[in-house]
Amino acid sequence: MVGLGWAGQQHLDAFAALDGVEVVALAGMEAEQLEALADAHGVPRTCARWEDLLDVEGLDAVSIAVPTFLHAPIAVAALGRGLHVLSEKPVARDGAEASTMVDAARAAGRVLEVVFNHRQRGDVQALRQLVSSGELGRPYSARTWWLRRQGIPTLGSWFTNAAASGGGPLVDIGVHALDWALHVLGEPRVVAVSAVTASELGPQGRGGAVGARKTLAGEASAYEVEDLASAFLRLEGGGLLQLETSWAVYRDPADEIGMTVRGTDGGAELVATGNPDPVGDLRVFTEAGDRDVVAEPGRGHRAVVEQFVDVVRGGPQVWKDHDGALALERARIIDACYLSAREGREVVL
Repeated sequence: MVGLGWAGQQHLDAFAALDGVEVVALAGMEAEQLEALADAHGVPRTCARWEDLLDVEGLDAVSIAVPTFLHAPIAVAALGRGLHVLSEKPVARDGAEASTMVDAARAAGRVLEVVFNHRQRGDVQALRQLVSSGELGRPYSARTWWLRRQGIPTLGSWFTNAAASGGGPLVDIGVHALDWALHVLGEPRVVAVSAVTASELGPQGRGGAVGARKTLAGEASAYEVEDLASAFLRLEGGGLLQLETSWAVYRDPADEIGMTVRGTDGGAELVATGNPDPVGDLRVFTEAGDRDVVAEPGRGHRAVVEQFVDVVRGGPQVWKDHDGALALERARIIDACYLSAREGREVVL
C-alpha cells in the first residue's frame, strides 16, 4: 500500500479483511501515521518512499492512493516489475499519462484497475438494473451530477495546483459521476463534448472544505483549477448525457449526487444528499404508475478491492481484460471537456 490518507485507509482496511491476503508493506511520508497504521494492521514493513516499497521481495500487487501526479510513475514502475496495480481515481492527470499506464499493463501482462467505488453503490446498481431490464425503454437523455457548496478538498494544497492534480472537481469527483452514468447506461460511446468551467470562489479563498488539512508537504499553491464544471456529452446513436460538478458553488449546504434517465417508456431519478447518504432516493416514472425503489447500501472500496483480488487470482486469461482501458477512456473524455472549455467549442472524440 502506498498512501496514508482517507482513500489509502479504505484500501488498507479492505485488503486486511480478506482471507489469504497479506499486506506486507506500507509507504507514506507522514511518519507518525505510517507507524500507527502499520501497528493497527500488523504490517511488518514500512517505508517513507514508494521506490523503497517496490524493492520489498515477494510482492504480488501494489495499491496506490496518493496525489494524482504520482499515480503514473508508481504504476508504471510497479507494472514494469511484474506487479499488479490498483490505483485510486482519477487514473492520472490526463489521457496521455493514463495511456503510459495502460501500455505498461499490456506490456507486462498484468492487471491495472482503477477505483470507481461509487458504481458499487446499491442505488446506482438498482438504477443500472432498471435500465438494463428494458423497463424504461431506450434511454435517450440523462443527467448526472456531484455538487458541493463548500468542498474544495484543501485550499492551497496539491488539489488546487493544476500541475499536481490535473484539474478541479471535473477530474476529481466529476470522473465518478461520469463513470457511474456511463456504467448505468450500458457504456455508450461518447462522440463529442461541449463544456464550460468556472473558477470564481476558490481564487477568493472561499469554498474550502471545513476541517481539511494539507496531505502533502511543500509550498502553498495558488488556486489554479476550476470550482464548477458543466458539460454536454453527445452519445453514439444520438443520446445525450449532461454532467455537472462543483467543489464550491452557492447552493444547498448538503453535498448532493444524482442521476436522471429519460427513456422512451419511462424515466428514473436518483438523488442522494449528505456526504452523500449511503442510499439515495430512487424513483421510477412510467405510464403504469410511479413508484419508489428501495436499494441496499453498497460496499464501496470493499467491493472494489475484493473484485481486484478476484481478478488477480483469475490468472492471465482474466488479466488481459483488466488493463485500465476503461479508466483511460474516462480520462480522454475529461480531457476533451477541458479542451472544449478552454477553446469555447465542441470537441469531437
